[in-house]
Amino acid sequence: MSNQPTFALLRQFEATFRNGPYIHRNSQLGNRIADYLYEDLYALAQSRKFNDRVDARSHVLNPKGISPGIRARRGDGSFGDLIPGSKPRVFPDFRVARGPTADVEIGAEVKILAKAMIKQIDRVIGDLCRQADQFHEKAANSITVGIVGINFAEHYVSHEGERRYPTDGKSGNLHPAQEAREAERRLLSAENSYSEFIELGFRATNEPPYDFEWVGRAQDNYAARLVRILRKYDLTF
Repeated sequence: MSNQPTFALLRQFEATFRNGPYIHRNSQLGNRIADYLYEDLYALAQSRKFNDRVDARSHVLNPKGISPGIRARRGDGSFGDLIPGSKPRVFPDFRVARGPTADVEIGAEVKILAKAMIKQIDRVIGDLCRQADQFHEKAANSITVGIVGINFAEHYVSHEGERRYPTDGKSGNLHPAQEAREAERRLLSAENSYSEFIELGFRATNEPPYDFEWVGRAQDNYAARLVRILRKYDLTF
């Protein structure tokens, strides 16, 4: 098993499975993971501009990813200018305040491929590309961050209410490890839509005791992307 990750987003991602069962139809899970991207950017402390704006609460996290006056698909969370006259909301254990935003400076979209990856890959790619377009519709120069988790477990159990659906490795019900590499390859078509596209490989069976393991150098990859996002932020805003 992996050591406790340094970064809050990775800890939240891991907790999504460790505190299982993971329910893939829960649309709030991506929001909760995306929220921690901005906490990690702040904690890294490599952009004085970003941190000063967070401290002043002039720039906030919009968890719903919706900007008044702009009709667009909501993302899993965006960071931008607080709408004048609005009061930012501060929550315990979070440095980045929340509130309605006038634009999008950094927008994030989170997807998790845990099972039946190839069956849903076209929809996932379409959602990712459309969301990137929507962020850019709100602000042409927005920094877009796509985060996709890909499961490499040797078997998996999905949950639908009280029912359980284990993989058996046969056609139409392949184990995650049988599909993960092909899913990675196909996701390349969405990568160019984002300023930073972060793939997080992991292993989770989604059954007691709800073990979780990172695949490859997920923490190093994520850390490098944070640095790049902050560099782009300083140059753009």
